[in-house]
Amino acid sequence: MARRPLWWLGILGIIGGALFQFVALLTGPLALVQPVMMVELPITLLLASLLLQRPITRGSLIGTLSVTIGVIALVVAVSPSGGHSYVAPLRWMLALVATAGGVAVLVMLGRATRGGASAAALGASAAMMFALTAALMKSATGELSGGGAVAFLTTWQLYATIIAGVVAVFLLQNAYQAGSLVAAQPAITVGDALVSLVLGVLLFEEDLRLGGWLALAIVGLALIIGGAVELSRSPLVAGVVTGEESHATSEVGSDGQDEAPS
Repeated sequence: MARRPLWWLGILGIIGGALFQFVALLTGPLALVQPVMMVELPITLLLASLLLQRPITRGSLIGTLSVTIGVIALVVAVSPSGGHSYVAPLRWMLALVATAGGVAVLVMLGRATRGGASAAALGASAAMMFALTAALMKSATGELSGGGAVAFLTTWQLYATIIAGVVAVFLLQNAYQAGSLVAAQPAITVGDALVSLVLGVLLFEEDLRLGGWLALAIVGLALIIGGAVELSRSPLVAGVVTGEESHATSEVGSDGQDEAPS
């Protein structure tokens, strides 16, 4: 992949997205920023349509609307608010151990299975790492207001963010290689948001509105999952992720199936 310019452009895109995410986490709760980022998949579809000069199918449009409405419903339902940037060391220790344990279990499950189950498990592990990356990033940004640039550059969370981000991207690449996009993407899309909601509450003591609003949140999640599955079936999105539309050279795996670099 390192010999493919498009892959490096993708990495630059991830870095650019991380900078915008940095600013968002500086001004808003983790439980709000990460769910909003689920609109990545519909935006991928629109960009693919422009770049590949292919029309968007009716099913893809329905999937786009489903994800968008689902995100709005979820954010309105839980209405994240409050919170703070400081996290006690004990809370960080518990979060890091729990996340590492969850990722390890999912990776082992991904290696023990094949096809859709493997892609879903590895996608979920990537989602957990992306959520942890966002939590670390938010904690690091909090040092800017408290101690300035020096405190920000010397905090351990900043460098842990970089390490966690690299691991998350690595797991993401493996999820796309393991099976179909339909199996991997919903786990990635929804898992990141759900784990971020949990980390926002447990680490930063952010407030979520539950009660009767929980029903709307469940409807929103159902719309997001359904829309993610529909968009994952789109040849436009699949072509961008697997590289099929760019005529990437397929590699034959040990099981005899074609695998295209993502």
